[in-house]
Amino acid sequence: MSQSHQQPALSKCPGCEEPPAAGDLFCGACGYDLSAVPDRPHDRPTMAITVPPDTAEASAVPGASEASAVPGAEAVRWPAAAETDSSDVPAPVHRPSDLPGTDSGGRPLAAEREQTREPGPAAEPGAAVGQDAASGKEFAAAGRGPEPVGGPEPAAAPGTSAAPGTSAVPGAAAAPVRRDDPAEPGGAEHSGDFAPAAPDPRTAEHAAAAAAPVAGGKVCVACRSGRVDPDGYCENCGHAQPRERDHMEQELGSVAAVSDRGLRHHRNEDSFAVSSTALPDGSPAVVAIVCDGVSSASRPDEASAAAANAANESLLESLARGTHPQQAMHEAIVAASDAVNALAQEPAGAMEHDAHRHQNAPACTLVGAVMAGELLIVGWVGDSRAYWVPEDRTQPTARLTEDDSWAAQMVAAGLMNEAEAYADERAHAITGWLGADAYELEPHTAAFKPDRSGLVVVCTDGLWNYAESAEEMAAAVPADAQERPLRGAQVLVGHALDGGGHDNVTVALLPFAVRPQGAGSACETV
Repeated sequence: MSQSHQQPALSKCPGCEEPPAAGDLFCGACGYDLSAVPDRPHDRPTMAITVPPDTAEASAVPGASEASAVPGAEAVRWPAAAETDSSDVPAPVHRPSDLPGTDSGGRPLAAEREQTREPGPAAEPGAAVGQDAASGKEFAAAGRGPEPVGGPEPAAAPGTSAAPGTSAVPGAAAAPVRRDDPAEPGGAEHSGDFAPAAPDPRTAEHAAAAAAPVAGGKVCVACRSGRVDPDGYCENCGHAQPRERDHMEQELGSVAAVSDRGLRHHRNEDSFAVSSTALPDGSPAVVAIVCDGVSSASRPDEASAAAANAANESLLESLARGTHPQQAMHEAIVAASDAVNALAQEPAGAMEHDAHRHQNAPACTLVGAVMAGELLIVGWVGDSRAYWVPEDRTQPTARLTEDDSWAAQMVAAGLMNEAEAYADERAHAITGWLGADAYELEPHTAAFKPDRSGLVVVCTDGLWNYAESAEEMAAAVPADAQERPLRGAQVLVGHALDGGGHDNVTVALLPFAVRPQGAGSACETV
């Protein structure tokens, strides 16, 4: 037959904490099943352990003498605390040496050492050295090994350096002991803490790893010791490494460009290319291409990089063989479009899994500038822009490109003014881009013949969103950008980041130097 057990008495219901009546199986307030309450645990509860004031009281506690007894040891008596009637007097401090008896290994506790420590044999090798918190005296605690034959070790003699738990063996070789004496230079009085007797193993590990070069890979920017795996994470600390394109800078003679990921995007989808070549007559030509990947398309970072490289290579080849710079710019935009279109080409097997992949082909915008002889050529598709900032800031500035965007179409059609159009949420919807799904490729090119020196600013909307008008852009360009284009580009990127950095930011600066030829417009279209 089954055996019932007595239900534990409950002072309150576990469900509603109301006290139940005696003998109730269910709570009268909430209906909680009181029979489901588990029994009290059979193990003994944890109890506070106190040291009895004398031997008699200690022996009166059941099990106390058996638990604390050590062969050959007497009952422990705590020294009586000094009576004080003022809270300003510090309480007495008891040291381990104040207590008679033996330690847990059966060895007698050492007698109190002298206040003045005399040089003597050092502690056993491997002993850890420290300092008593109350007295400031130095002590060494060695790891306990097997006891010597013949019983417990004798107590240390006065005047020796052996501490509780260590032995002073006559004739033993002295081992060096690290002492953190406040009187020593660099000791505790200087650092406020004990200097470690041995170097921190973690510090030593990192120091050794940092000293050894990492073979066949990049070094982590965080721990400076781990190797970066192909996925861009440190194999030592796991820190994600910044991508190479997160921030890029390049300066080539008189042209410079800077690109930054910005503060909101997880990658940099912009790209640029700057270069220079010689025309057939030996005169120099300088090229700057800036591309902005379309984020809503697939692989926008690859699209911008492919377009920038293809346009740059096409321009260098065309200019070197004597092609007119404006025609060379048109051909470069077509070459860039072909390069981006090629990214959308996938094997037939891959297309079967995504029949609509061609509708989200890689895409980007492009804007470029070429300085050749006395001409300034710009070309673009999309909403990336080029600005003219004269060296003499009292002269008028100009925007050299017109956006392929919804806002620009509304302004051109006379349906909205510029302020209204660009305030609309559809303002930055582009109507022209490079990509396999573009409606029709319409490269825009324009040639200018500046009559005064100035600076060409070629940038993505990540910059001009924070300096939209030509006057605002000129105000953001530092005064020495003509002589220091790289620093000028860095300042402009910083201007966008300070404004919020909501998009990738890329800008290229091309100083254009001419001899003054009189008054007139900043740029003359040819």
